[in-house]
Amino acid sequence: MSQIVIVDAGIGNLRSVQKGFEHVGATPTITDDPVVVTEADAVVLPGVGAFGDGMDGLRSRGLDRAVFESIERGVPLFGICVGLQLLFEESEEMGTHRGLGVLPGRIARFPTHLTVPHMGWNQIEQRGSHPLLTGVPEGAFTYFAHSYHVVTDDESIVVATTDYGGPFPSVVARHNVWAIQFHPEKSQQVGLRVLQNFVERITKGFDNSFDLG
Repeated sequence: MSQIVIVDAGIGNLRSVQKGFEHVGATPTITDDPVVVTEADAVVLPGVGAFGDGMDGLRSRGLDRAVFESIERGVPLFGICVGLQLLFEESEEMGTHRGLGVLPGRIARFPTHLTVPHMGWNQIEQRGSHPLLTGVPEGAFTYFAHSYHVVTDDESIVVATTDYGGPFPSVVARHNVWAIQFHPEKSQQVGLRVLQNFVERITKGFDNSFDLG
């Protein structure tokens, strides 16, 4: 069985993510050891809280480099919530913070006229088909809890959008990197199906790995 590791950067309730994967038959391990991350068959990057805290947690443990090396080798990576945001170039949350820079774009706050955080059930609108959303109905509801969102000029990475004062990317992907803004462990059957799709794809293989230089 493939070794799936959940990266512990010191942010979020990692056990809830672990239980979600266990529900679909996987047995992931939670770790803050960069060596374990680089040796894994698949990497999950979750997170709840502030972007800056997440990046500090990764860097202080050497996990930022471990995540990079895994992506470069073509290892499947799955980002969740703040874990999705960390994959981008920078965030404006509480100052400007540099992200992992794996995906092009930045993280911006929702407009002031909206209720923030964006919390509760909202729909995801798919743009074409992608293996991560196999079996997920068009317009399916998922559970969100976030104050910042992705802004990107690269439409090729946007798998699905959600409307909150305008559309924002809620599912993104490129090659072996897949990520979602919503919480799968709180999204009932839709969330579990997304986790199952990721787990099943690990054994089938992903597209080309990133060239991160």
